[in-house]
Amino acid sequence: MSTKKVTWCQKLHNSRGLPKVEKITDKMSKRWGTGTLVIPVPIEVDELMRKIPMGKLVTINEIRAALAKKHDATIGCPLTTGIFAWIAAHAAEERKQKGETDITPYWRTLKTVGFLNEKYPGGTNAQKFLLESEGHIVIKKGKKYAVLNYEKSLIQL
Repeated sequence: MSTKKVTWCQKLHNSRGLPKVEKITDKMSKRWGTGTLVIPVPIEVDELMRKIPMGKLVTINEIRAALAKKHDATIGCPLTTGIFAWIAAHAAEERKQKGETDITPYWRTLKTVGFLNEKYPGGTNAQKFLLESEGHIVIKKGKKYAVLNYEKSLIQL
C-alpha cells in the first residue's frame, strides 16, 4: 500500500471542518482573556497574506484581529493562525517551484514585534533577503532578526 504525500497546496485547501468559533475555556482564559476564539480555515489566512503589497508588512497579530472581526469572535486563534501562515508560505514556495509567479508574498507576514519567521521556506535568511530586496532594513535583535521600524510599514486589514 503506497501513501501519497500530501502537498502544501492540498493542506492549504483542506478546511478540516473549519472555521469554528469556540468559547475561550478557563484554562485558555488565563492567557487570552474571556470571550470567543475563531479557528480559521487555512485558505483564509492565505487570502489575508496575499493582500499585502510590496513595501508593506503585516504581523500575525493583525491577521488574527482581521479573522476575529470577520467571524465576530473576540480573538483569532494564535496557534492555528501561525500554523496556517506556515502552510501558506510553503504552498507559495511549492507553486513557485512549479514556475508560478502569482504566489502569496508570505515574507511580508512577520511574527509579533516585527520578528522574521524561521519556519518559512529558507528560514530567516531567505525572508531577510526578500524583505531587503523590497527596501526593508532587517536588524539582529539578540539571536533573532526583525524589521527595523516595521510599524511604519504595517497595513490595516
